[in-house]
Amino acid sequence: MELVDQRSDASWLRVEYAASERRVCGLLTMAVASYRYRAVSGESDEELRVRLVELAREKPRFGYRRLQVLLGREGERVNHKRGHRVYREAGLMLRRKKRKHCVREGKPLVARTSANQEWALDFVHDAVECGRAIRVLSVVDAYTRECLALEVDTSFASRRVTRVLDVIIAERGRPLAIRCDNGPEFTSRHFLAWAVERGIEYNEARPHSSLGYLTPHEYAAEKSKASCGKDAGQKAASLENAKSRVSHFPTAPAATGILETIQGPNVV
Repeated sequence: MELVDQRSDASWLRVEYAASERRVCGLLTMAVASYRYRAVSGESDEELRVRLVELAREKPRFGYRRLQVLLGREGERVNHKRGHRVYREAGLMLRRKKRKHCVREGKPLVARTSANQEWALDFVHDAVECGRAIRVLSVVDAYTRECLALEVDTSFASRRVTRVLDVIIAERGRPLAIRCDNGPEFTSRHFLAWAVERGIEYNEARPHSSLGYLTPHEYAAEKSKASCGKDAGQKAASLENAKSRVSHFPTAPAATGILETIQGPNVV
């Protein structure tokens, strides 16, 4: 039951039966502070609701957390409680009855002009004579339509996928972009790191929850800054340690003794 409905029911019970606030709230298992709460008049939620609906239509699979991340990138700071409330009031949490048949506007594929501009990755499922299911990883060049690989196995991990791609890259160079679905093999941290290390564009606009709602490029840049700062601190610490170790040696007396030993036989 919504809090607004509870408050209206509590008010009706108080008027109808002349009961106290505590008695009515106790019957409805509602805190007295919740019953007495009155919303503070502030900015309207209409603009936020309109923008959330627009983003939800562009990204129908995004929840309120990822939509809030997109709002933050536009410069609009929204409290997560307010964002979730407006998200619910807009009816964006309602599950579609015919989810598999919902109409989504597709985007035309970008025309490619040369090889290695984009590779398309997907899995094909089949079964052998004994009935065991197998999977086939297919890699196709979007421009030349060459089938670069058909790797067959009963299961695939993300590291197996990257090994296949490394073999192709060694033969013909790396692609500028990779097009694939959101399967677990293509969304793991290993696959994201592999793509970032090789400079391949991959989901540069989608925030990932496993990366703290950052894109792979933003996550790699943040980790690079952190590692640079750590390396600088370690280098400074090692220099200080080296200075402290050198200062313990009695340099002056040792030098004088060596000099007297060398010059002794040559004194006339």
